[in-house]
Amino acid sequence: QVQLVESGGGLVQAGGSLRLSCVASGRTLSYSAMGWFRQTPGNEREFVASISWTGANTRYADSVKGRFTISRDNAKNTVYLQLNNLKPEDTAIYFCARRSGYAAIATMTYEYTYWGQGTQVTVSS
Repeated sequence: QVQLVESGGGLVQAGGSLRLSCVASGRTLSYSAMGWFRQTPGNEREFVASISWTGANTRYADSVKGRFTISRDNAKNTVYLQLNNLKPEDTAIYFCARRSGYAAIATMTYEYTYWGQGTQVTVSS
């Protein structure tokens, strides 16, 4: 059984920064691509960023490219999402997710097997 627990969300003013963390337990993060998604009420969960198991490959949604950075520390079983220059439209619940097995980075929700409970990010104008 894999459990993912996000933290680091909160209320921040536009232009501010936050760092989200996702800690995995049950099985090591190694060899698994990880991703961050976000969701607002009434909308589908959308892709934000993904990282390969080595950390060498990353992919971002166009809306966050240049502002958000995904990284991972496999020794700590943790994936991070650094959010800079936040905008009100970044307000959402942010979820981390893990793919199964030796899978590459991906952008679709159905490609991920394990999900955290989410952490709220609210950006005020």
